[in-house]
Amino acid sequence: MMRTSAIAVALLSALALPGCTSKVETLGIAGGTAHIPVMEKAAAKLMAADPGIRITVEGGGSGVGVQKVGEGLVQIGNTGRPLSDQEVDKYGLKSFAFAIDGVAVAVHPDNAVSELTSDQCREIFAGRISSWKVIGGPDGPISLYGRDEASGTREVFWTTALAKGEVAASTKVVPSNGAMKTAIAGDPLAIGYLGIGHVDESVKAIVLDGVEPTQENATSGVYKVNRQLFMNTKGEPAGLAKKFIDYILSPEGAKIIEECGYIPVSR
Repeated sequence: MMRTSAIAVALLSALALPGCTSKVETLGIAGGTAHIPVMEKAAAKLMAADPGIRITVEGGGSGVGVQKVGEGLVQIGNTGRPLSDQEVDKYGLKSFAFAIDGVAVAVHPDNAVSELTSDQCREIFAGRISSWKVIGGPDGPISLYGRDEASGTREVFWTTALAKGEVAASTKVVPSNGAMKTAIAGDPLAIGYLGIGHVDESVKAIVLDGVEPTQENATSGVYKVNRQLFMNTKGEPAGLAKKFIDYILSPEGAKIIEECGYIPVSR
């Protein structure tokens, strides 16, 4: 414990700029919405330790993270998926995995349905199963929620859970994991998907193919719908971007990752 604290203090101290209190060093972060709790918590701790820095955190989805960091609009662009070869070649990006996150199918807590098979899941999101009553749920139409194509959460769910299958045109698109949770919590007939780190008592995570959607199961690979979360920079990170990434990958950063419901990736 003492060693961990000493490392954390050293990292925080490294951010200080003695004799330059009038100069503000800035860092912009944008992209995947699953990352936001970790990024915001780390940013708050670092800014509290050094009033000479300003860190802003935005969402927008993985595609936005790639575009903004690639075009130099932010210094760190977050993705909930690996970068494509085209993205690496186009922008010269470097990736830093920091957490493992599963993606859970979720319904309203009052819904009697607690388990689905992958086949049922694919049929539901394709719109071929359109009534909850058919699968033991309430007597009403299934209300589908999804994410747009810039979302890393959507990509891993569509690729892994839906096997790149059809997605019904009636699917209501929401902009973030937080918005997905709010939508499902407010609609008794809803079904959608979100990062396991965002699951709380306001939604019910569905057991898929007999496996509970927990971060431990996602990390072991028993729960198949999982992904790594990445920070990406244009070229090798430098300055405050490097210090921030080093902090996230430190033992203190690992604590923040765990507090936010994710599993840290060993450096």
